[in-house]
Parts: sequence; structure tokens; C-alpha cells
Amino acid sequence: MKIQDLLRKDVMLLDLQATEKKAVIEEMIQSLVDHGYVTDFETFKEGILAREALTSTGLGDGIAMPHSKNTAVKEATVLFAKSNKGVDYESLDGQQTDLFFMIAAPEGANDTHLAALAELSQYLMKDGFADKLRQVTSPDQVIELFNQASEKAEEPAVVEPANEGGAFLVAVTACTTGIAHTYMAQEALQKVAAEMGVGIKVETNGASGVGNKLTAEDIKKAKAVIIAADKAVEMNRFDGKPLINRPVADGIRKTEELINLALSGNAEVYKAANGSGAAESSNEKLSLGGAFYKHLMSGVSQMLPFVIGGGIMIAIAFLLDQILGVPKISFLIWEVIMRLQRSLKQLVEQHLVSCCRY
Repeated sequence: MKIQDLLRKDVMLLDLQATEKKAVIEEMIQSLVDHGYVTDFETFKEGILAREALTSTGLGDGIAMPHSKNTAVKEATVLFAKSNKGVDYESLDGQQTDLFFMIAAPEGANDTHLAALAELSQYLMKDGFADKLRQVTSPDQVIELFNQASEKAEEPAVVEPANEGGAFLVAVTACTTGIAHTYMAQEALQKVAAEMGVGIKVETNGASGVGNKLTAEDIKKAKAVIIAADKAVEMNRFDGKPLINRPVADGIRKTEELINLALSGNAEVYKAANGSGAAESSNEKLSLGGAFYKHLMSGVSQMLPFVIGGGIMIAIAFLLDQILGVPKISFLIWEVIMRLQRSLKQLVEQHLVSCCRY
């Protein structure tokens, strides 16, 4: 699946009227609801705002990618919107935002849409592509712009050093939802490394699983490791390697700084505690709250499928009772449980994160 398959012309907004962040989000969601891609405005909005509470999806350079994998999504969709005025979207670079891609992914969907979303991040990192998007005046022009860009060669899985024997790095990117920031950080690291003549291989820990996985040989030949992640990743394999550990946003906005630090020889060497379950070593130490946040979010992410699955199993049991002739009250209980499960899935992460942000 290509990004063009998810970009719906009928929901595009080429002249956003809202002028502040919350209103922009609501205007985009309303378009998705009006055209039948999202079934419940409030449910999807809660998912979007929960993601914004973690880290702003205003990535900088005038681009924002609000996203949610959500039970209210009927069909995987990417809404493109453009503001002719600019919006204070609490962007990572503090600048106005005028290009928006709202990503709506259905809960439990297959991974084909995730590959397309990774592809979207590649387009947005290309020089001049965003500027061309700012000039479009119709949905057809948006699709055509992506069609033209897709004809170019795909990015290599590994960026080779400019010179034989040149520096080589490995990196891992990951965000709590594994949709947008994960792949934006990957693209940024590959792009800047290529410009600097540095070799790099970037592993993504996205919603579809691990992509471009680092091998033992990759890690062995690397001068240093860059972790740009907001959740826990497999760390023991980096024992004895110089390692920089930063939030995923730094992989997007402070890319050159991370690469220079990795090459400087000043990065702290990572040591796995007793060979397993390592504490995270970094040139920039995480605060106690920051470390708790990262592990908490990783745990919440892992437990949500069990919570949801348990609710579905209970609901099926009540449904069978109803089919077998149990009084009507069982059906009402089933409805209550289903509603509670939906609310729990959306609110567990939101409320816990709000208590533990750093």
C-alpha cells in the first residue's frame, strides 16, 4: 500500500479556518467524521489529544502529523490539510505550522498502512517537497505531487560512509505509538548522516514491529550507538559500545548534534547490568521521572492488548448467554463492559502519562 492509497481527496482541507491548535484538530476530525472514515468524534479526539500529551506532533519546519490508532476509525485514512495563515501548534521548533497530516489508523488493523505512513515520512524529509505542498490548490495536485515523488528510487536500508573505512554508526528510533515520530527520526538520521559522509543503519521499533533490524555485525563495526526513543528498546546488545540516549524528538530536530556527539568519542560507554535488564546509560542522563515515564509507557503499550482482549472475551461470554436465552439484562451488561473497555483503552495511557510527564 502506498501513501496515495490512504490520502483521501474528499477529506482534504486546503484552507483551514481554525487558528489555534485544538480548533485545528477538531476541524480535521470533523472532516473525517463527515465523510464516514471516523465513526465517533469524541472517541477519536481523545486518542489524538492523548498522543499530543506525550509529545507534540508538530515536528517543525511547518509540518504536523497528529495521529491515533483508534476504535473509532472505520478505515485507514490520511487527511492532508493546509493553513494559509499558520497555526501555533506547539511545534518542536517553536515555529508556525501550516501543513498537517492527520493519520487515522483502525484498532487491530494489519500493518500495510504503517508501511505507507513510513513512506510519508520519507517524502516529507525530501528537500523542497513541503514547499511544493504549500503551493497546491486542489486535491488532485496533492496526489500528483506524491505520484511524481514516488517514481524516485527508494532510500537504502543502510547509508554507506562517503570514504572507505569512514565512520559508521547504528541507531534505533521508537515512539510510544510507533507511527509518525519513529520513521521521521529514521529519515532524519539517514539524511543528515549522508550529508556528513557518515555511514549509518537505523532500526525502527514501530507499530508493525522491528524494521531494518540491527545485526551483531552491524553493532560490532559501529563506532557508537544513537538511541532516539520514547519507550524502552532492546539494550543488552549494545553492551560495551559508546551510546547516546535521547528522546525521539531529538532524532528529528537535533540530528546533526547527535551524530557529532556519537563521533566525538565523548559518549558514555553503555554497560548492561549483570548482562541483562540494563540500566540506560547516556551522555545526557534521564531524570528519575523521565526514566519512570519511559518504562511506564512501554509497559502500558504492552498491556493494552491484554486489557482489550479480556474485555472482548467477557463480552463474547455475555453475548452467548443472550443467544442461549438468558434474560435481557445480560445484554445490557455486555454493552456496559464494551463501553468500559473502550474508555479504559483510551484513558489508561492518557491519565498515567499526564501524571508522569517530565
